[in-house]
Amino acid sequence: MTWTNWSGEQTGHPVSVVRPHDEEDVVRAVRTATERGLTVRAVGSGHSFNDLARTDGVMIDLSRMNRVLSVEEHRVTLQAGITLRELGPRNAEHGLSLENQGDIDAQTVAGALATATHGTGRAFGNLSSRVAGMRLVTADGTVRQLDRATTPELLRAARVSLGALGIVTEVTVDCVPAFALRRVDRPRPLDDVLAELDRTVDTADHFEFFIWPYTRTAMTRTSTRTDDAPTPTAAWKRRLREEFAENTVLGALCRVGRRFPSLVPAVNATVARSMSESLVEDAAHRVYATARKVKFTESEYAVPRSHCAEALTACLRLVERRRLPVLFPFEVRFTAADDAYLSTAEGRETCYIAAHQYQGMDADPFFRAFEDVMATYGGRPHWGKRHTLTERTLRPLYPHWDDFAEKRAELDPTGTFGNAHTRRVLGTHGEVVAR
Repeated sequence: MTWTNWSGEQTGHPVSVVRPHDEEDVVRAVRTATERGLTVRAVGSGHSFNDLARTDGVMIDLSRMNRVLSVEEHRVTLQAGITLRELGPRNAEHGLSLENQGDIDAQTVAGALATATHGTGRAFGNLSSRVAGMRLVTADGTVRQLDRATTPELLRAARVSLGALGIVTEVTVDCVPAFALRRVDRPRPLDDVLAELDRTVDTADHFEFFIWPYTRTAMTRTSTRTDDAPTPTAAWKRRLREEFAENTVLGALCRVGRRFPSLVPAVNATVARSMSESLVEDAAHRVYATARKVKFTESEYAVPRSHCAEALTACLRLVERRRLPVLFPFEVRFTAADDAYLSTAEGRETCYIAAHQYQGMDADPFFRAFEDVMATYGGRPHWGKRHTLTERTLRPLYPHWDDFAEKRAELDPTGTFGNAHTRRVLGTHGEVVAR
C-alpha cells in the first residue's frame, strides 16, 4: 500500500499497516514484526512534514485507539491515538482543559508528544511537559509503565522520542480546570512589536505574531485566559474570517504568486493591507486551533528567547536580499523551558520561528538559507518539520543527548523502531533487523 502524509509531500510503502484497537493488538503486531525481522513505526495523523513516520516495514496506525480511559481529579489517562481535536470536548465534559495547545489540533497525542509540539505562552511548556506517565510497548513486546515517581529518567527520554523507543499506547496528562480564552488579532507595525516584545511576552498569557516577507506589518495574536463563562463568538463570524479570508482568499492569492513569482512582494503587500482586528471568545479548546486548508510545507526552529528579534530580522532580510518568492508568513511563538531530553525547549526559555512555503513551490532554497540563519543562533529544529540536520550537528545542541541515546539502547537494542529518518538524526545502534 501507499501511505501519504498531510501535506502530500511524503509517501511510503509499508509492508503492512496494522490498526490496533488496544494495547494487546499493539503487542501482537510488534512481536510478529520482530519475528519476521521487520522494523515498526507508529503513525498518527501524518501531520509531520518530514519523513519521520515513513517506513518500508510495519506501520502501526493508532487512529482507532482514541478513547479516554480514566479521569482522576485533574489527571487524564487516554489512548495514544486520540487527536487533540477529539480530546478537547472530552476533557470539557469533566471540567478540564489542556494547559496549552498549538494552533493545529489534527495531531494525535502520541505524535504531538513525540515531536515536542507546542503552543505559545512564556509560562507554559510544550504538551510533553504535562505528561505524568505513559505505557510503552518495547521491541520484544514487553509493556513498560513509565512515570515520574518510579522511572523519571526513562520518562524524560520517552516524552519526546521521535517514536524511536517503542510504541506509546497510553498517556497520562496533567490537565487544568477548564477555562475560556479571549483572543484578539490586531495588525501592528513590526518595529513596534519588536521594540515591546519582552514586555508583551512577559505580560500576555499567550502571544504570537505573523509577519509576511516584504512587509512591515505584523499580525499579532494575544489570548487571555479567564475562568468566566465565555460569550462565544458567532459561528458565522468565525467562518467568514477563518474559512473565507484566511483560506479561500489566501489560497487564491497564493495561486497567483505561484504562477507569477515576481508578484510575490505585491501579493504579500495586499495581504498586509487587508489585515484587520478581530475578536474570538470561547472555551479554550475551541479557540487555540484554526482551520488550515491551504496546503503548505514548513520548517521551524527553536532559539533562545533572547535572540528572537535579531534572528527574525535576519530571516526577513534573507528573503528580501535573495528575492525569494515566499508567500507565507514567518510565525513567532514562545514557551517556557522544560526538561525532556530531546525537547526543543530543554533548559531554556524559547522562541520558535516557523518558515512556510506554499504547496507546489520550491521550498528547498528558502529552507536551506533559513536553516543557516537559525544555526547562527543555536537553533534546534522542530522534530516534525523539515530540516537537514544530522546526528553530528544535532548532538551539540542537546546537553542530554547521550542520556537519550542510553535509554534508546536500553529500550530498543535492535533498532526495531528505526527508519531512515531516525538513522539520520539519531544515529544507528545495533540494527540487526532485516528492513
